[in-house]
Amino acid sequence: MNFTAQDLRAAADLVYTQMPPTPQYAWPQLAERFGCEVWVKHENHTPTGAFKIRGGITFIDWLRRTHPEIPGICTATRGNHGQSQARAAVAAGLTAKIYVPRGNSVEKNLAMRAFGAELIEHGDDFDEAREEAFRTAEAEGLMIVPPFHTQLVRGVATYAYELLTAVPDLDTIYVPIGCGSGICGTILARDALGAKAEVVGVVSENAQTAKLSVEAGALVETPSARTFADGMAVRVPVAEAFEIYSKGAARILSVSDTEVAEAIRIYYRDIHNLAEGAGAAPLAALMQERERMRGRKVAVILCGGNIDTDWFLTVMNGGVPSV
Repeated sequence: MNFTAQDLRAAADLVYTQMPPTPQYAWPQLAERFGCEVWVKHENHTPTGAFKIRGGITFIDWLRRTHPEIPGICTATRGNHGQSQARAAVAAGLTAKIYVPRGNSVEKNLAMRAFGAELIEHGDDFDEAREEAFRTAEAEGLMIVPPFHTQLVRGVATYAYELLTAVPDLDTIYVPIGCGSGICGTILARDALGAKAEVVGVVSENAQTAKLSVEAGALVETPSARTFADGMAVRVPVAEAFEIYSKGAARILSVSDTEVAEAIRIYYRDIHNLAEGAGAAPLAALMQERERMRGRKVAVILCGGNIDTDWFLTVMNGGVPSV
């Protein structure tokens, strides 16, 4: 999978028919705290509160043009991907059947229903919900929206296109990894634009499939993925994504739920922005590499702000949500 700068510009123009570019700011409060110039890419400022909206726009546009006979989509999610797909599909006149695991985010579930999704709970984690979504799509003649697809990544890559066009001389970009569309979009946009930034992937220490796979040089599943950073709660690596980030990422770091909770507090106290777990993970990784990044020009992807109220209150009271 490769994109040119022209591919990304065309994808961005399509995305901008439904949302404006998101801002990137160099926050002085974070610079003072970390001893480096810290740019935040604010994907928490999209119409769904997360970066996934971009892939929904590009995927559903492609689907309507290439498969006009398909009546609807089916997919699995922990919330942000599902909001993106439901929003774009229903607006295009399609049905949207969305699978989530039992115990999924209450507020993300409500948001998906508000965008018009038929929501079904199945399984104990994302990967079990994903398997059922694939089965249902085939049985009912729906288009499966996998967690990783060229048309998703093409849209998601537009946030990195915006960031690197605005700040082309970044030294390092920290990106969370779930199924991999975000980090792969960032790597592909960097390469398309000829930028030199290192891309550093970030996983939860409780969901290390991407990190373990890179270290092993082969796909490694984990027995569980229990973290309140639900955007990173993936047990089974995606082979197509692995092919990109295993070559294009400088390194992959793991962060604890305790570190993620502290990063959420820092975001709120320093710059009054809300971050969900995966959205705060890049800042947690920067916390680990504070000395390494001293004096450098760094970006962190605040990929989403959709954290449930109860979890946010727990975090702001100094705790760590249990899952």
